[in-house]
Amino acid sequence: MASMRDIKRRKTGIQSTQQITKAMKLVSTVKLQRAKSRAEQNKNYMMQMYDTIVSIINRSGYIDHPLMVPNGSKRKAVVLITSNRGLAGGYNSNITKLVTQSGWSTDETVIYAVGKKGRDGVRRKGYEVVYENSEMIEEPIYADAMELADALLEKYLSGEIGEIYIAYTIFKNTVVHVPRLQKLLPLGSESTPTESVIGTEGEETILPDAAEESAKRALMTYEPDEDEALSAIIPKYVTTLIYGALIEAVASENGARMQAMDSATDNAEKMISSLELQYNRARQGAITQELTEIIGGAEAIG
Repeated sequence: MASMRDIKRRKTGIQSTQQITKAMKLVSTVKLQRAKSRAEQNKNYMMQMYDTIVSIINRSGYIDHPLMVPNGSKRKAVVLITSNRGLAGGYNSNITKLVTQSGWSTDETVIYAVGKKGRDGVRRKGYEVVYENSEMIEEPIYADAMELADALLEKYLSGEIGEIYIAYTIFKNTVVHVPRLQKLLPLGSESTPTESVIGTEGEETILPDAAEESAKRALMTYEPDEDEALSAIIPKYVTTLIYGALIEAVASENGARMQAMDSATDNAEKMISSLELQYNRARQGAITQELTEIIGGAEAIG
């Protein structure tokens, strides 16, 4: 059995840790409320943009636009959105697994990392990180998403990459966060955004009825021409989805951290109670031992 001193030292250490987890939970709760509000406000715009692109694709015939057809490159670019800090349960590892367990060759996959944890995770698995920006996830703004989207589109149009994906976590509510790997480009009637979503089993798509409604609509007409229209719309679509993913990821991160710190605080309380019981038993045993020695000494003298 551990000595009373050892038990007391361990109890003091756990109490210090518990104070830290309580403080981190409070900080995450405050951040979550702000991030949740931003995510909810942006979701409508994100869904409308998504609906617009799905409608255009499903109502158009074959369009020979560089962003609508494959460019021949086999290299995949993945925008991997994680956090810069840990202590958030399985939040970071769940997103990283979407890439590392996708079955894609490390030689044909390049990573655009937003967040240090995802960057470090895929590097350990041998993936090449060609872009990293850890500051972007701290306070996402639309300009950052536009800069990243422009860099991706430039590489895609030059033929250096053939497909663009984004890996992030969808914020559904405070306790439910769903990791998702979604295809952004190329677009085309044979590969709509709705069909390119990889998530948990049974997860609904953002707009599950878009494909069904497409059959009832007339063909899309473009003014002044399809190339000019799509060249203006598709970059905004990519930027919007990246920006929305950043906001959803921030809300999911703080929700996951709040849950993790809440569980850690509860576990610390249980450990403290257990140590108090051990301490009382050790103290009672020490008192009993002292009394036994006193009685034995008195009997020896008498």
